[in-house]
Amino acid sequence: MTLALAGCGRDDDSGSGGAGPGVTDDPCPNAVDDSKGCIYLGTITDLTGVFKGVGEPFTAGQKAFWDEINKAGGVGDYEVDVTRHVKDSGYDPEKHAELFNEIKDDILAVSQSLGTAHTNAILEDATNESILIGPASLGSNWIFDDISIEVGSSYCTEAMNAVDYAADQGARSIAVVHFPGDYGDDAMVGARIAAEERGLKFTDVPTGTVDGGDDQSAAIGAVLKAKPDYVIIATGPKEMASVVGGTAAQKFTGKFIGSIPSWNAAVLDSPAGPAIQALYMQASSFPTWEADVPGMEKMRAAAGDTAPNDWFSIGYSSGYVMKAILEKALEDDKLDREGLVDVANSLTGIDSEGTLPEGTANWAGDPNDDAVRVTQLNKVDPKASSKISLAVDPFTGPTAENYEFTEPCYLMK
Repeated sequence: MTLALAGCGRDDDSGSGGAGPGVTDDPCPNAVDDSKGCIYLGTITDLTGVFKGVGEPFTAGQKAFWDEINKAGGVGDYEVDVTRHVKDSGYDPEKHAELFNEIKDDILAVSQSLGTAHTNAILEDATNESILIGPASLGSNWIFDDISIEVGSSYCTEAMNAVDYAADQGARSIAVVHFPGDYGDDAMVGARIAAEERGLKFTDVPTGTVDGGDDQSAAIGAVLKAKPDYVIIATGPKEMASVVGGTAAQKFTGKFIGSIPSWNAAVLDSPAGPAIQALYMQASSFPTWEADVPGMEKMRAAAGDTAPNDWFSIGYSSGYVMKAILEKALEDDKLDREGLVDVANSLTGIDSEGTLPEGTANWAGDPNDDAVRVTQLNKVDPKASSKISLAVDPFTGPTAENYEFTEPCYLMK
């Protein structure tokens, strides 16, 4: 009896009973149906820092997804709230950890944790307290971790596929311009592995700092010196624009393939816009805004007057993962933290109505079963609503297809 009371009698921050932290019998703020309880999910993102162009629309997309789910009746006897516990880390790992500690007693799980190093900063505490985390990050480390519910191909896999594509186009040399740290190093190592497999000359060009901004003269000089056929770029959009524009101004005609966070449509309004349109493609494992699949049709309807933005659509799509976990937890009578972790690690896939890449949410197997390996390449397209459109259909190159993950790629830098 004591164990039963301990499992069911904990109160959340509002003081109302529920299955445990983040689950209440009281309705959500702004509930559609006041007779339903509320599940609170936390968000720790970047609303003011170098990746606010990701964090803001990603967070808005998540809200749009759950607004639609709540309008349609919620999940079982609950609606889901993703707005009450939204925190802005400014892309600072230490602040990210502080904010997690502020909200962890009031949430069932974290639906968005933006940044690889940032999510790593809360991983130990989250593991100790069985708090499931949805990383808004594509580090290859997540496939080794049972507490994270990652979606999409890793930066490492993206880069492998980008290099395989370049080799198939006749490239003989590759350079990688990348941020230092988990994100950039993950892409660099993936590109290096593929370059070695394909016999390509490889040049590593780290930027000096994260958020280096417009001054990328050192990286520009290194690219011009190396003269690669293709450049893999794993930075933010500002740095990408600076490198592409700066090298093109010096008559560089090599092609650029950027990791997914390197793109933001606003760069087309910069002086580098024409060079980006001519030389740049984005690697991604997610469909573009205009993709003709049922889930993206629903996303566009939910977006309403929101300006088309692929980070909004990925935020929306990520909701399918948490929804599947919550539904299964309710079905199995496991709507608590430990139950959610158990349920997540029993999944072999979910139905995302075409919004997430093949292989997403196969967490029941080992890391190599877990790893999503598909990548598509998007071209800059001013006529497209989000300014990019599909250029190369989703594919898995021979390097990623055959690679055995034994540790996170960024640890192999």
